[in-house]
Amino acid sequence: MKFISTRGRTEPHSFSDAVAAGLAPDGGLFVPETMPDLSGRWQGWAGLDYAELCAEFLSLFATDIPADELRAMTRAAVARFDHPEIAPLRQLDGKVSVLELFHGPTLAFKDFALQLLGLLYERQCKLRGETLAVLGATSGDTGAAAIHGLLGKARASIFILYPDGRISPLQERQMACTGAANVHALAVDGSFDDAQRALKAVFGDREFAARHRLSAVNSINLARILAQCVYYLYAWLRMPEAARADVEFVVPTGNFGNVLAGWMLREMGVPIPRFRVATNRNDILHRMLTRGDYSVAKVEASHAPSMDIQVASNFERFLYFTNGRDAARVRDVLAEFSSKGAFDFGKPAFPGVTASRADDSEIEAIIADVHGRFGYVVDPHTACGFKDLAIARHSVVLATAHPAKYPEVIRKATGREVTHPSLEALKKLPVVKRRIPADAGAIRDYIAEHAG
Repeated sequence: MKFISTRGRTEPHSFSDAVAAGLAPDGGLFVPETMPDLSGRWQGWAGLDYAELCAEFLSLFATDIPADELRAMTRAAVARFDHPEIAPLRQLDGKVSVLELFHGPTLAFKDFALQLLGLLYERQCKLRGETLAVLGATSGDTGAAAIHGLLGKARASIFILYPDGRISPLQERQMACTGAANVHALAVDGSFDDAQRALKAVFGDREFAARHRLSAVNSINLARILAQCVYYLYAWLRMPEAARADVEFVVPTGNFGNVLAGWMLREMGVPIPRFRVATNRNDILHRMLTRGDYSVAKVEASHAPSMDIQVASNFERFLYFTNGRDAARVRDVLAEFSSKGAFDFGKPAFPGVTASRADDSEIEAIIADVHGRFGYVVDPHTACGFKDLAIARHSVVLATAHPAKYPEVIRKATGREVTHPSLEALKKLPVVKRRIPADAGAIRDYIAEHAG
């Protein structure tokens, strides 16, 4: 299988080459040239464990990787998860379940993709005898998961930009307390969107990107999205048939990658009827999906910092697919959005995709309510998913992070102290970070000095 750019001006790439590049040379995002049809295939995968299912699914895309190598990588990618089911589906009552995605090494859903991506990078470097400089921007969990996917990997350096003072202290410690020489935690002045703009400008310098063999680790990387498709499929296969027919997956999201993975699975023929995008006070996706208003507003710090985003990178892939794979249309929309900071889609027409919004006071109230009703503690991002749950149908809320990563909010909402041994150990380690402006030139200089 080959992969092409959403902007239509990049030659088709193999899976490994698309993963190594991250961002397409024309500035677009890689997508499959054709979508595989799973409509007659997914039924036969019901008895597979998580690693086996991941290997079967990814083999449809990673056609340049031998099957035995791919199986070994998917098995290794989940080896550090602390639950035997990897992504357990926990039923809270007859209509509400939680898909727990926080059992990986950094206690966030990003581990599913980034443990695998680290192995893919390692394979690429070994085969080609090259070094790789991995660059990412994070609003919280992506950076930690990316770093822990690449810890100790030979020939790879990782540079993670994050908004200084706008992520939780424990999220920062997961990035800045590793002690690894190949890890660079770069605290950017400004918001996540400032960091992401600078990142894209660095990748836009094609000579620099080629010279340092830059690869993007954000959810703009194709492997991230494909790996995240698997936990939707895993959960779907474990539901009773009646629940499958009327389920709504409720997905806390900021950069649109998490919900896009589930939506793409439906496009491949897995009949998931509904998705709901759950946002916080930074609600550009809610405004777009409810009234067609895709316009940038000021980013406001919130209880759910990983969702403090106003420019959702993966929306570009969604735009491409929902406009009949029309790359010219994608370029036109993005050009107008870039120049005006807004695009009016008119009346939204995205069947089976809805949205909700929760501000900080609602997040606290929801955490308290879920704890009171079910004896279950959710983190602030997952709490957004419990806003306006549909009573008449089965809802699966994606639990995107362990609540122990947000102790202050949890304590205020429930009176409980929720801890995790890995996070407690971090509190004893020194923070090693570098302050840097959200400027492409400064970031290029730093990478040039420290890569390889």
